[in-house]
Amino acid sequence: MSKSNNSKRARRGSGAITLRDVAKLAGVAPITASRAVNTPEQVSPDALKKVLDAVQRTGYVPNRMAGGLASSRSRLIAAVVPSTVMSVFMETIESLNGALFDAGYQLMLGQSGYSAAREDSLLEAVIGRRPDGIFLTGILPPGKSRTRLLASGIPVVETWDLTPTPIDMLIGFSHSDIGRAVANFLLDKGRRRLAVVRADDERAARRATAFADTALQRGQTPVFVVNVGDSRSLASGREAMVRILNEAPDVDAIFCSSDLLALGVMTEARAQGVAVPDRMAIIGFGDVPFLADMVPALSTVRINGADIGKQAARFLIERAEGRAVTPCVVDVGFAIVERDTS
Repeated sequence: MSKSNNSKRARRGSGAITLRDVAKLAGVAPITASRAVNTPEQVSPDALKKVLDAVQRTGYVPNRMAGGLASSRSRLIAAVVPSTVMSVFMETIESLNGALFDAGYQLMLGQSGYSAAREDSLLEAVIGRRPDGIFLTGILPPGKSRTRLLASGIPVVETWDLTPTPIDMLIGFSHSDIGRAVANFLLDKGRRRLAVVRADDERAARRATAFADTALQRGQTPVFVVNVGDSRSLASGREAMVRILNEAPDVDAIFCSSDLLALGVMTEARAQGVAVPDRMAIIGFGDVPFLADMVPALSTVRINGADIGKQAARFLIERAEGRAVTPCVVDVGFAIVERDTS
């Protein structure tokens, strides 16, 4: 069998339309077709029209990975986030995606499900694909993944946290400062028996610890803590409220590690006839969009997620294009939003 026949059979077997097919249909040389697709300003209007018509007719999609290998640029940014379902990170992801798209980059998204093992697996796969940058939610602790990221030379931006030793770039805020601020806010309003409802993740733990320490420092009884584990559902919030009412009935204020848990707490309070905020104050975390329109409207901690996404995109694009980023650590802060439930 001839080499030509082998080549045709291979192409038919893969089913992929190649740039050579586009060139043949357009009646131009392969190099002209390549320039029309990748650097259209280098070909005549007539040749460009022929190639684009052929692309339209064949459905050809350029192999950006091959082009990226040639130029050491993929124009892909990889992001690893804990969750996108009812998530405080959605505003950041949308802002990041929009800013990258406007600059000609694409976002590749992976969800870790708050699992360190899954995050490690995702990062191993991401590093192997050599994106132009990597966006992380949280601070990556010492370990195999951090070592690999440092060795890869890929620009990395960590977000939604603060540390004096970032991998590369960092945009976030202090979770401990949030815990202290919420405790002081509630105590200053005359609340005396505080509780925390939290999911089992490291950032929520730091907020809860600072919250509890602040209450003790101000002479209050130990904070009652309900850890709902990996569950972050409305039902988990309701179950936590049942436990608080049964085991610590004198609690008069609850700080929740997410708005969804806070909504569950609030739902169960209403079901059991507990007056909010007269009998019980409730504060969430994240300020998801619909909270202000609820009755009662939930008090919460607001993080400017859109700003984090925009700044992260700018940092990664600057570094991907060979420019320095200064400063490379930004504290975006936070705000306590007081509404009906406090």
